[in-house]
Amino acid sequence: MTPAPLVHALILRARAAAHARSSACPCGAATLADRPDGIVVRHADTVAKAHPPDSDPAELRARLRVAARLPDILLPPLDSSPVTLRGRVVTFWPYGTPVDPDDPDAAPWEAAATLLARLHRTPVPQGLPPMRGPVKAARAMARLRDVGPHPAAAPVLRAWATLPPWARGEAPMPRSGALCHGDLHLGQLIRRPAPDGPWLLIDVDDLGAGVPAWDLARPAAWYACGLLPPGEWDRFLTAYREAGGPAVPAEGDPWPALDVAARALTAQTAARAVTKAVEAGRPLDEVERAVVDACDRMATVPPQLTPEHAK
Repeated sequence: MTPAPLVHALILRARAAAHARSSACPCGAATLADRPDGIVVRHADTVAKAHPPDSDPAELRARLRVAARLPDILLPPLDSSPVTLRGRVVTFWPYGTPVDPDDPDAAPWEAAATLLARLHRTPVPQGLPPMRGPVKAARAMARLRDVGPHPAAAPVLRAWATLPPWARGEAPMPRSGALCHGDLHLGQLIRRPAPDGPWLLIDVDDLGAGVPAWDLARPAAWYACGLLPPGEWDRFLTAYREAGGPAVPAEGDPWPALDVAARALTAQTAARAVTKAVEAGRPLDEVERAVVDACDRMATVPPQLTPEHAK
């Protein structure tokens, strides 16, 4: 948990920002997220986010400018200049309605895929940093090593070792000419205006130039692990292709283009699962065991490396 003074200070800043936007503010604050990689609080229609402690303000500013220029794809910030609060970089956003986690049948797979395709077709602005997906995956593996021995750690580390260096964050990404989100999952979509406006992507912390397959990798990994039904995967992939997404061929088998990134996201997910289980002193649950078992299978089958992804 984050120290209370930082959360309280963030709430006060969100309140001030909300009141600056409207003199008729229906006061009310809520903490939406409190994690080491981000604290998010809401006051009425204004959201304040404290970014990870190691955030680079200049790189974040570049990412905020991209969001401001693409308001039909990314939620635009209220201000493109972050502020510093108790040593953390803070940004402000309008509130939107998130995906309902209790209604999986209403998951906006088509909207997510279409937004990704449009993002991937957008030219990368000059000076934008690389997409941070592989670096974050590497950090998850480092945390797994740091928590100490666990029987489930070995297959995860073996699967990770089979990946090419770029997927482990150890070398530049190939084909890094696409504008990528970097951390796509259903929690990264909101409706704005709330409650039933169009879907938009949120969270620009990992936005940058990179391999577009990385943004399809989490649902691809869930599908490969048996956690995402084939029908939902097909909806997502079909919508992405129909929107002209460049990460996969327009027809035929998409897996050669997705395999490396999907393996990396599977290993990252498994590493986080094992780390959380060790820290909580509990056994792995059924879903966590499924991704670890997938890593065990991956370690025995070489990834499908396309020529540009083999380095």
